[in-house]
Amino acid sequence: MKISLSKIIVINFFIFINLTGSLFSNTIQPGPLSYEEIQKALILSKPGDIIELGEGIFEFEDGLSLDVNNVTISGEGINKTILSFKNQKSGAEGLMITSSGVTLKDFAVEDTIGDAIVVKGANGINFLRVRTEWTGGPKETNGAYGFYPVQSTDVLIDGCIAIGASDAGIYVGQSERIKVLNSIARYNVAGIEIENSFYAEVIGNLSEHNTGGILVFDLPDLPQQGGHHILLENNIVRNNDTENFAPEGNIVGNTPNGTGIMVMANQFVEIKNNEIKNNATAGILIASYQDEAEDKNYNPIASNIFIHGNSLINNGFSVDKIRASPISEVTNGKVPDIIWDGVVPFIEWIGLRSSQRIILGDNYSDSDTPIFANLKLMTKYLISSLHKVDTNYENYRGELNPIRPVIFEKD
Repeated sequence: MKISLSKIIVINFFIFINLTGSLFSNTIQPGPLSYEEIQKALILSKPGDIIELGEGIFEFEDGLSLDVNNVTISGEGINKTILSFKNQKSGAEGLMITSSGVTLKDFAVEDTIGDAIVVKGANGINFLRVRTEWTGGPKETNGAYGFYPVQSTDVLIDGCIAIGASDAGIYVGQSERIKVLNSIARYNVAGIEIENSFYAEVIGNLSEHNTGGILVFDLPDLPQQGGHHILLENNIVRNNDTENFAPEGNIVGNTPNGTGIMVMANQFVEIKNNEIKNNATAGILIASYQDEAEDKNYNPIASNIFIHGNSLINNGFSVDKIRASPISEVTNGKVPDIIWDGVVPFIEWIGLRSSQRIILGDNYSDSDTPIFANLKLMTKYLISSLHKVDTNYENYRGELNPIRPVIFEKD
């Protein structure tokens, strides 16, 4: 029996429809039922699906959630597709992801009552050209985090923008294998923060007009501790001049106004080829964790911090005397661009053991004052009569193996 060409085309057409579910993509447009349409699409999605959002402002009163692996949510552009939660009444965040292999791209999340986008326990999460913002400017009542992936692996944040978070605009915590690339953080308390994480690259970003530009922290009493192997390279960290507006009790509430880069209690951090300028308290601040910690396994002291190739311009011109009082107490006038608190284990302080804590390569500074200072706070607090700040750069010069590139598991 012969089958005509037209029948073959019709048969193949219906086979295609049956396999794919539709001939054309079903883009969800803004409208009174858009929340229900999007949440239904998220619930009924299957691995490999693309949920497309049209141009315009989507207005939501509730948070959205996704728990299906390998789904893409795609908009028309970072300033064209806007998910607005200005009238949000329920949900702790705008968008919650609890699945792996998810890609979010080309849309914005605005004015959530809590965090903008939360990702928990993902093995693979991609943020591509996504914006999070609180449009009313820096306020204590803003949500804590713009981007908030935690307890995840293979985290990619590329070409994103974070504005107005009362904790951190771009945050990655208790995670492993992280890339934060080509992104912008403005008017947050912390612009970019890597916390209690392993193997991270923060490269090619702009962090400006925050309280602190880039923070690398390790904190006690969390399931994952001992943050290590973090690379900060080719970032512009400038004009971080926003007053600290974190709600009372938040750890970033202790971040001094006008901090460029701050490393606290991390190991093996390379700060390389960054432009760091016009940060009032310090260009680069290396500190120990000062509060008491009940966790006996926690190491509060930084080590193997390699700082080289950076351009340091007009930093340390007006130290925050409240949040950076140890700096203001032992220095006068304009302070060095790079500051280390000098806290070490007691056995090192008495000279029975030595470790690499701060390693300096060549860095450029326009300042007439010394480029580096070890505040020697151990001596200040234990034998104040012998205390003296060490500004001899050559005492800390050395080399450290470069941080290796981060390779995602799928690569």
